Amino acid sequence: MSRPPFEIAGKRIAAGTSDTVDLPVSILPDHTPVHMSVQVHHGKREGPAMFVSAAVHGDEVIGVEIVRRLLRAPQLSSLRGTLLVVPVVNSFGFLNRSRYLPDRRDLNRCFPGTPSGSLGSRLAHLFLHEIVMRCDFGIDLHSAAIHRTNLPQCRITPGDKITAKMARDFGAPVILNSPLRDGSLRGEAAARGTPVLLYEAGEGLRFDEFAVRAGVAGILRVMRAQDMLPAKGIARGKAASLICKGSHWLRAPAGGLLRTFRDTGEVVEKGDVLAAISDPFGHIEVELKAPDGGILIGRAILPVVNEGDAIFHLAELGPRADEDTVEDMTAQLGADPIFDEDEII
Repeated sequence: MSRPPFEIAGKRIAAGTSDTVDLPVSILPDHTPVHMSVQVHHGKREGPAMFVSAAVHGDEVIGVEIVRRLLRAPQLSSLRGTLLVVPVVNSFGFLNRSRYLPDRRDLNRCFPGTPSGSLGSRLAHLFLHEIVMRCDFGIDLHSAAIHRTNLPQCRITPGDKITAKMARDFGAPVILNSPLRDGSLRGEAAARGTPVLLYEAGEGLRFDEFAVRAGVAGILRVMRAQDMLPAKGIARGKAASLICKGSHWLRAPAGGLLRTFRDTGEVVEKGDVLAAISDPFGHIEVELKAPDGGILIGRAILPVVNEGDAIFHLAELGPRADEDTVEDMTAQLGADPIFDEDEII
């Protein structure tokens, strides 16, 4: 017998086909309708249901590019199960190039939401019930906030074996234990029994080729590990991810002009000079040193800083860390056959 169709918002997607469905969200003051668009790939054969989402924060455009490339992957023609892809969850922020909703709420603090609450609450409720709760697991794509950048990393809940395995299958340079936050998609989904892996990479409102490639390759690896895709054309990671138990931000000891000497992905030792901050006249210069050893997984981009601004995100390395991991992954992604020349940004 053929597999039953997948039904969403009154549409039926037959097995072995795909379609884009628009879920009504609201109407703008000028009467323009706003939708949450989801592309459904319903495989011919049985398998798990998975979602991939991006732009929960509207300025995190790198996830949208990862989704675009994922949807062009030839491996999807052999899909088992069902894949739901939402390139832009927060259309309001995406169009305004803003992290937030029009009322300045953070959508990733509005879950589970209600159908009669604020705009963020309504949008969170729609996404949670129409997409997330219809899937066995998912991957949510994020980037650093504007004027910061992140090393590609997967964030998991401490003690969660399911997302830990997904993260190892994904193969990002770093896996970071990160506690759940109230009102977040990841926290609400976990409470309802749907594991969500969070991928963080790159900078707000910018593309980063390494981060994009790592994201696409990681999603395909997770799908392969879940028997949703065949192994052909999906390369296994050559280097194991670095496991980091925790992290903290190193902040500017003074305001002024910032000169950074180290970059994301670099392993540093206690006492290493990471940056210097000077006043415009050059009379005063303060060094920012690493208080502990670890790997830099994020940093500020702007050269003008105030005292207390977050400058470097330092993660604690496990006992078997290999500082060549990032370089090995960069070389592998550059040579991966799933990335053609016309995909270079």
